[in-house]
Amino acid sequence: MVADQSRKAARTDVEETAAPGGADVFHFEDADFERVRKLIYQHAGITLSDSKRTMVYSRLVRRLRALGESDFSSYLRRVQNGDGPEWQNFVNSLTTNLTSFYREAHHFKILARHLEAQPAQSKKRIWCAAASTGEEPYTIAFTAIEALGSSNPAVEIVASDIDTSVLARAEQATYPLDTVAKMEPERLKHFFLRGKGTNEGLVRVKPEVRCLVTFKQLNLLDSRWPLEGPFTAIFCRNVMIYFDKETQLKLARRLAALLAPDGLIFFGHSENLSQVRDVLESCGQTVYKHANAR
Repeated sequence: MVADQSRKAARTDVEETAAPGGADVFHFEDADFERVRKLIYQHAGITLSDSKRTMVYSRLVRRLRALGESDFSSYLRRVQNGDGPEWQNFVNSLTTNLTSFYREAHHFKILARHLEAQPAQSKKRIWCAAASTGEEPYTIAFTAIEALGSSNPAVEIVASDIDTSVLARAEQATYPLDTVAKMEPERLKHFFLRGKGTNEGLVRVKPEVRCLVTFKQLNLLDSRWPLEGPFTAIFCRNVMIYFDKETQLKLARRLAALLAPDGLIFFGHSENLSQVRDVLESCGQTVYKHANAR
């Protein structure tokens, strides 16, 4: 993802705000905000509205403090001049990652039916294009295990995100206990290990489930993606909302090109792909298949 990906395991909606005065406050001029908007749009396709100015300040000011930069202008020069590690920190800071296990639960019921309908011996390949901290791809894995009746189903799940910090957490597969509080006890017992001692209050996805998911960094705006289709299903949920219309349409067409003839694409609840109906047609609530597919 872009974007959506604990989508940060708990980046909250409460942002640090700029105080009206004090030595620790950095001037954030209109020109600085415009540079930020231009950089993140060019690199990641993310469109930042005027209302995001306080959010941008609060997230990036942490980087200025960490690096000892004196102002936004010098920090943005560092980013723009190709400081690789800081460029990634810049992107990580500006992506929004909100997610949970079984988010938009109806999609996983549809996925289960879709997997059950596939030939028994066929390899089912699924791409989660905005993996965030891992809740979504692991939920996909849980769904595959249950639908196919096997702890080692013929499923390959590729989970990608633009944000390296959330991918690192996803690979750890460890979560606070309250993130699974609403999960059925049977599922919790089946898919997680409960922490003890210093890990009290944490759960970890079982190794046999973790091994079904491969994580990799991927920018959806890159001209080439380090993966190939066809995919039985693609999840690209709550990512399109951060892109302008032109980027949305281009991305939807690229995703469709990687979909198996009978595959399904899952988008977020507020994302409408009606403008690509020549390529994709709706077959459920924000679920799409190839246009004219039988």
